Amino acid sequence: MAGRIPEELINEVRNSVNIVNVIGQYVSLEKKGKDYIGLCPFHQEKTPSFTVNEEKQFFKCFGCGKGGNVFKFIMEKEHLNFPESVRVVAQTANIPLPETQGSRTYTLSPLKQMYKDTAEFYNFVLVDTQLGERGRQYAQKRDLDDEIIKHFQIGYAPERPNDLFKYLSKKYDEQLLSQSGLFVQGEDGTLYDRFRDRLMFPLGDEAGYTVGFSGRRISENKEIAKYVNSPETKIFNKSKLLFHFSEAKKEARSKQKNESQLILYEGYMDVIAAYKAGVKTGIASMGTSLTDSQVSLIKQVTPNIIINYDGDSAGVHASERAIKMFASKKQVNPYASSNDERNLSVVSLPDGMDPDEYVKKYSAKAYRQALSNAQPAIDFLLSRLAKRYDLTNTNEKEKFARAAISLIVQATDDSLKQGYYLNEIAKKTEISVDLLKPEWNRQQIARNRVNRKIFRNTLSQSRRLDDEQVTSPAVEEQVDKNVVLDRLLYLFIHSNKARDLILSKHFLFPVESYARLEEQWLQFQEMHQNPNVESFVDFVSPTNLSTIVTNFEMNQMPPIEDETLEQEIDDLIQAVNAEKLDNELKKLKEEIEDAIQKNDNNKVLQLSKKIINLRRTEKEGGLL
Repeated sequence: MAGRIPEELINEVRNSVNIVNVIGQYVSLEKKGKDYIGLCPFHQEKTPSFTVNEEKQFFKCFGCGKGGNVFKFIMEKEHLNFPESVRVVAQTANIPLPETQGSRTYTLSPLKQMYKDTAEFYNFVLVDTQLGERGRQYAQKRDLDDEIIKHFQIGYAPERPNDLFKYLSKKYDEQLLSQSGLFVQGEDGTLYDRFRDRLMFPLGDEAGYTVGFSGRRISENKEIAKYVNSPETKIFNKSKLLFHFSEAKKEARSKQKNESQLILYEGYMDVIAAYKAGVKTGIASMGTSLTDSQVSLIKQVTPNIIINYDGDSAGVHASERAIKMFASKKQVNPYASSNDERNLSVVSLPDGMDPDEYVKKYSAKAYRQALSNAQPAIDFLLSRLAKRYDLTNTNEKEKFARAAISLIVQATDDSLKQGYYLNEIAKKTEISVDLLKPEWNRQQIARNRVNRKIFRNTLSQSRRLDDEQVTSPAVEEQVDKNVVLDRLLYLFIHSNKARDLILSKHFLFPVESYARLEEQWLQFQEMHQNPNVESFVDFVSPTNLSTIVTNFEMNQMPPIEDETLEQEIDDLIQAVNAEKLDNELKKLKEEIEDAIQKNDNNKVLQLSKKIINLRRTEKEGGLL
């Protein structure tokens, strides 16, 4: 299916881009809740029904039915086959692929090419010209050696007002120059360089292409802004990008899974300071608070994330906020301990220090050790929570205990972890575990009640078993929209325990398309050491069946609860069988009406006996 492109490269390409950014080049998207909405590019519509889910990395049009991952979108939009679509996305991600006969060549957009030329210009000025002497002196003062300058492509914007304009105007027309964000326009319409006498830090997109700049003031004149950043353009949206992301993710992916990690910092200089200390997987938001888009980018690379914001009160508050944002992303368990496969942890440096200050005072080795000893997120939150209460006061102890129990109940289903933290709460409050357990049980029941309500809502919708066609008319095979079957297949794919339970109950999917997906998932599991749904949609054949997977991945599925999993599966199977029974009864009644019109009394009697037997089966709770 993937032609000559190795599967591991296909996975790398898919994981290296954000589908929102790719589709955003074709469709004007507006964020609504967790999704992005726009007018479908595949059919005419006045009301947006085209949805892109950043967390799942899928798109879906609820009008024409088209859906899938980033490769599917490019296939549909550019009329390409699968290998060609992979190559287009790989070009965006700046990932080299093996050459194949007849492969196409894709070039950068004019604006991205302009920014590439600009980054090279600034770097050349800093490194190789007399104009850059002032910048070199400042770089030396900030301990930015040749290796750092080369790696981060740091440059210098000269003091003169139009050096960059003169350079770029030889290659680009003035209209594009005026739209680039690299210049400001005077009252007479003349374009002047936006950045002057500044050390220049290129800001790259997720593929590593320069799309903006941050200029650091060299002058001691404090009336001049310390930093000047590029304005938003067609290719630069700082809320969707992370500084040093492309380089950091390559470094992270070169490690073993349990060693792969990203370290999240507050600013560019923190990333650079960490890099000088030997930490090469640092990233930072671009002068803004962390955004959902940035969290989604991070989780595509690794589940192992360390937050190392400044140790002052603002940094600690930002760390708490970041943990909550990661908590909303199901693929990362933000509360896992450092020994878990999925891990979010926090480093709080002493005395409000940033990484550069810490390294200078204690050494690069000490800083790397501090990262190794990062505190699991749940411990960090509990320690922060404890500081809000006076634990020498009985009433305050009780309040803390309730708040801490609520935190733990929401954070983990692991009974061993729950037991450990319950004991920790008991130690802090001097309240025995036996006295804490009733509150613990009460909050567990409350949380389970919420989960069951979500499940019941899903189940009640499923009993309608809507048979409407959700694929485009061009698709030959109809794909049934069935909430119960969606949930069963979702469980089958996402939980090994659910898969084994469904197979042990000898349940057969009554719709051929779901049965084929079940079979193909089993084949896919046998062929892959770490099977995942993102890769599975490229494996599915015929490809239109992937619409079913896209549908339930785009929907808000209830979480999988191991303790109630078997009961949920039994309820779902019962719902399927109840619908089968209803359909069979309906069919028999229609046949009886037909026999009555034909005065075929023997057939009426025969069919009536069948209905009686089916009613008895229904009453006894039997299965068809």
